[in-house]
Amino acid sequence: MRTREPTLIRRQVTVELIPEGHRFELPEGTQAEITQALGSSFTLYVEGRLVRLAGEDADAIGKDVPLHPGHDVAHDASDEEIRELVWETLMTCYDPEIPVNIVDLGLIYVCDIMPLDDDSIWVSIKMTLTAPGCGMGESIANEVKQKLGRLPRVNRVDVEVVFDPPWSREMMSEEAELMLGM
Repeated sequence: MRTREPTLIRRQVTVELIPEGHRFELPEGTQAEITQALGSSFTLYVEGRLVRLAGEDADAIGKDVPLHPGHDVAHDASDEEIRELVWETLMTCYDPEIPVNIVDLGLIYVCDIMPLDDDSIWVSIKMTLTAPGCGMGESIANEVKQKLGRLPRVNRVDVEVVFDPPWSREMMSEEAELMLGM
């Protein structure tokens, strides 16, 4: 979504201030505009500031809770099916200020998917941010961890934010560059 859609906050809800990442409450009745609805969260423009609303709270703006990848995948999915699903899931995670997923932005440095002895899966992610001081880093990393943790057979997820090597625009996919007009 690239245009602003007016909306009304229908119940008190916790949001995160962008880019600082501070959480605070929006009261019922607050006017807002949806500026981005990608992945499973919403970016709202409220009283001159951008905030991020978790998809689980979509009802607060009159939207349906977005479905998560893997919701319809069998619990006996193969290792290869899980590997594909992990990457598909990572592509549903977005920087709330940039309408490009974190994979196409080049933020994922390592994605190790390891079967464990009990037939479950351990996913280990090393990722970076577009700027080291980004206050949304913890929020993005938590979103990755939560989404991957919902996948079938995945029982352990580690997400580490690293800054070596530093991110640069050259790490973006061609699709990301086109979307951003670069």
